Amino acid sequence: MALSQQKFREIVFQLLYSQDIGHPDEAEMISLIMAELAVSKKNVRLAQEKMHLIVEKLAEIDSSISSVSTSYDFERIQTVTKNILRLGVFELFYDKGIPPKVAIAEAIRLSRKFSTPESASFVNALLDHLYQGSKGDKADPQILAQQAQTLAESEQAATDYSLEVPLIDEPDEDESPSHEHS
Repeated sequence: MALSQQKFREIVFQLLYSQDIGHPDEAEMISLIMAELAVSKKNVRLAQEKMHLIVEKLAEIDSSISSVSTSYDFERIQTVTKNILRLGVFELFYDKGIPPKVAIAEAIRLSRKFSTPESASFVNALLDHLYQGSKGDKADPQILAQQAQTLAESEQAATDYSLEVPLIDEPDEDESPSHEHS
């Protein structure tokens, strides 16, 4: 059965993310992806090839992202979002087989699936800004700044919430289960 471009792109993203956070053994990643996503070894190898092409261009890609993410420092971008942006920039500028609008739309879709709505808006604004700039058009930097601010506020709200709400509601030490007998 043929693998959809969307699922293939998700595999490339997951491999890119895994590479970024831990440099896993490639053979283990092939087995894991095959088992978890029910895809063939051939498809995982093709996805690894694309991931390696992205990694080869990583310095250029990260520089492009940094150049337009002036309101939101590159190092502050969450790892998931950063790797979606890397894949999007690669497809936008280095993969001639993918139309620019598809590359941007797919990066937005990945953000919605693997990150947050705010991340999707930020990815959209950043990639659109890069694409418009590559055509010689001026993108509105205020839109990108607004999306960066929205993303920062969302991250702060999530952080604040996680500090306020316990993960598990455990009974106090003084409380013990009551054993009633009839």
